[in-house]
Amino acid sequence: MTGCERPADADPRRSGAPKVPDATTQKIILDCDPGHDDAVAILLAHGNPTIELLAVTTVVGNQTLPKVTRNALAVARIAGITGVPFAAGADRPLLREIEVAPEIHGESGLDGPMLPEPSFGLDERHAVDLIIDTVMAHEAGTVTIVPTAGLTNIALAVRKEPRIVERVKQVVLMGGGVHVGNWSPVAEFNIVIDPEAADIVFRAGWDVVMVGLDLTHQALATPEVAARIAAVGTGPAAFVGELLEFFGKAYEDAQGFDAPPVHDPCAVAYVIDPTIVRAVRMPIAIETTGTHTLGMTVADLRGPAPEDCRTSAAMELDHGRFWDLVVDALERIGETPDTGWSPRAAARAVESADTTVTPEA
Repeated sequence: MTGCERPADADPRRSGAPKVPDATTQKIILDCDPGHDDAVAILLAHGNPTIELLAVTTVVGNQTLPKVTRNALAVARIAGITGVPFAAGADRPLLREIEVAPEIHGESGLDGPMLPEPSFGLDERHAVDLIIDTVMAHEAGTVTIVPTAGLTNIALAVRKEPRIVERVKQVVLMGGGVHVGNWSPVAEFNIVIDPEAADIVFRAGWDVVMVGLDLTHQALATPEVAARIAAVGTGPAAFVGELLEFFGKAYEDAQGFDAPPVHDPCAVAYVIDPTIVRAVRMPIAIETTGTHTLGMTVADLRGPAPEDCRTSAAMELDHGRFWDLVVDALERIGETPDTGWSPRAAARAVESADTTVTPEA
C-alpha cells in the first residue's frame, strides 16, 4: 500500500571558503547520473549558500556507471568542490536490463565540453552505504535526499536500512510526470529505467515530492538564459554554456524543443525555495507491469488528496526566479583554482598553435 492510496552578497565561496551551516541550511544528498542537467544540479547545490551538500552518489542512468561517475568527479573539479564524499552505486537496475540515453547526453554522458581528469577519488563505500551512513549520522528530519536519476540506489538503501525512512526529512526527486512522458507516451526516463525501484521509493512511507516533466519542461534554457550565464564570465559558467549548447542541439534533434528543458536543478531549487514551485499533494503510484504504460507515474486527480497522503507533484515553475538561483550560484562559485579545464574554443586554439609549423627564416 502506498503512503497515500485512496481507500479501495558575494559569497566567501569565491575564495574557496566553505559554507557555514546555520539554522536555515538545507542538508542534502544528491543522487545523480551526470548528465548535462545533473551537472547543473551539482553546481546549483554547491553554489547556493543555503544548501549543505553532504554527499554525491552516482547510479547507472544517462550512461553506464563508470561514465556518469567520472562525469560527477569532473564536475566537482570544475566547481572546486572539496570535502564532499562522492561514491558510486548501482551499476544496473534492480531487475531490468540497462537502458541509457546517448541520444540526449552523448556517448560519454556529458558530451560537449572537454572534461578534466578528476582531482580526487571516490569514497570507498558503495553509494548505498554512504547514503545510509549519512542519514543515520544526522539528526532525524534534517537530511533531504535529492535523486535526479533512476531510483535504484535509494530503493536499495531503503531495503538495506529501513530506518532511514523515518529519519529522512523528505525525498525531492526529478522524475515522472502527471500528464506527460518522454521515454514513452506516458513514462519519464528516470522512472521507466527502474520502475521497481521507483515503486519501492514511492511506497516507502516518507514524504516524496515528484519534480516531474509537467514542471521541468518549463525550465527552458532560452537564448536569454544562455546570455545571462555567459555574462557571469567565469570558467564554471562557460562550462555550463557549453553543456547547454550540446544539450540544446540534442533536445532539438530528439524531441523538437527550441530550447532545452534543464530538468534536474529544478529538484534542488525546490529544496532551496519551495515557493518557486507550485506543488500539489496527490496520490501517485508506479506502473510496473503495463504493456504500454510501464514506468507511468499514475497520479490520482479525482478529488482532494487523503489526509495521510505523503506524495506531491510539482506542477508550475517560476521560470525567472529559478534561473536567478542558477545564475546566482555560478556567481558565488566564481573562478575556481585547478579546474583542469578550459573553454572548448580556447582549447582548440592551443591545440592549433601546438600543431602549426613555423616556417624557417
